[in-house]
Amino acid sequence: MTRPIIAIVGRTNVGKSTLLNRLAGKRLAVVGDLPGVTRDRVFALASWQGQELTLVDTGGWHIRPQLALEQKVKQQIEAAIAQADVVIFLVDARDGVIAADEEIADRLRAASKPVVLAVNKVDSIDQESQIADFYHLGTGVPIPISAYHNRGIGELMDAVLAYLTPATAGFVESEEARFAIVGRPNVGKSTLLNALLGDERAIIDESPGTTRDALDAMVRWDDKRILLIDTAGIKRRGRVDAGVDYYSLLRALHAINRCDVALLMVDATEFVTAQDMHIAGYIIEAGKGMVLAVNKWDLVTQERRQQFKWYMKQQLKFMSYVSALYISAKLRHNVNEVLPQAWQVWQERQKRIPKAAVDMVVKQAVESHPPPRVGSRQLRIAQAYQDELRPSAFVLQVNDPNLVHFSYQRYLENKLRHSFGFRGTPLRLIFAKAGRKSNKSTKVEKT
Repeated sequence: MTRPIIAIVGRTNVGKSTLLNRLAGKRLAVVGDLPGVTRDRVFALASWQGQELTLVDTGGWHIRPQLALEQKVKQQIEAAIAQADVVIFLVDARDGVIAADEEIADRLRAASKPVVLAVNKVDSIDQESQIADFYHLGTGVPIPISAYHNRGIGELMDAVLAYLTPATAGFVESEEARFAIVGRPNVGKSTLLNALLGDERAIIDESPGTTRDALDAMVRWDDKRILLIDTAGIKRRGRVDAGVDYYSLLRALHAINRCDVALLMVDATEFVTAQDMHIAGYIIEAGKGMVLAVNKWDLVTQERRQQFKWYMKQQLKFMSYVSALYISAKLRHNVNEVLPQAWQVWQERQKRIPKAAVDMVVKQAVESHPPPRVGSRQLRIAQAYQDELRPSAFVLQVNDPNLVHFSYQRYLENKLRHSFGFRGTPLRLIFAKAGRKSNKSTKVEKT
């Protein structure tokens, strides 16, 4: 499913980070009372009415930046707007319309992007009369919200979704499998692409950040059509330079959204870094298949290889279902195993499991290990089945989703994976409240 990018922009201290946290359902962005707390943007994956979204928080916009840092923040915001499908323009009801808001509105109109104007800090109905002046900004109907108190968020997101066409909001049908090559800068992504294609399709350079845009290349392997997507390296937050590097980061996120399987490349000479795990988290949250390609294996001694494998098992326990390939893209060592592994993961993602089989496995798991009680209550699972639209998702109808502990969710996930496979694919368990009839008909609670 494609994930449209929604950029949240505005001047300093209007509540952009608070809104991102509200939409994402958790505290992802730094929130503080001082202006300018958010220096770098924060990305978050969220869902609204079944539509998957990528939210982009940005720093406070200075139209005429005086400091070098303010200039970088401004360039990053402009790059976010250029890549966004919809822009949420956030203003502050308590301040009213000020000159900075008018100048930002002028820039947004010039960008010709869909804009939703949100007037924040409207904490009561009595304050809604204060928003009339914001019509003068000329960026559409102002929507009163309170990100902190969760007021008007539904109306805001309905306005955002109204701009998303089926092309940006629906499932993408494709005849070929789509594999994206992702990773930090200078880990050998373009070298691997060329090795897979057998020619110099992408520009190779020893300096990091050579690849600025995503490159698509079609390849036929074993009579199968595969679309390979090379991307720019994803840098750690705080090290993304202004302008072109930030633009490349957004393109890389687009590539992850577009692909079926991500080939995550890591550098064997540097072990597994925090940013490698951060990128893996993007892939998992997006629900994509994954193959871990450990590159530059030829540069590592035998002793370091053993240390690397031990270190990787310790750091990547959260993705133990992902296969690792040890390769040298430059020497083309073991490169011939990359496409077969990725294709196997792609096939695993296509699995359809009969409803009765899923239901039986889950109920047997509950019989063997009942869920823990929460006070006097205990989780009951009425039925379980594979989601029709998302093959790697399973729906479990329960008496109360709030009774699901993360450890028990992991236990059920492991049981499903043990029974049905899904190697290299993250499983998503969706706990939905069962109807009264189904909730009574099948009880798995032990007394």
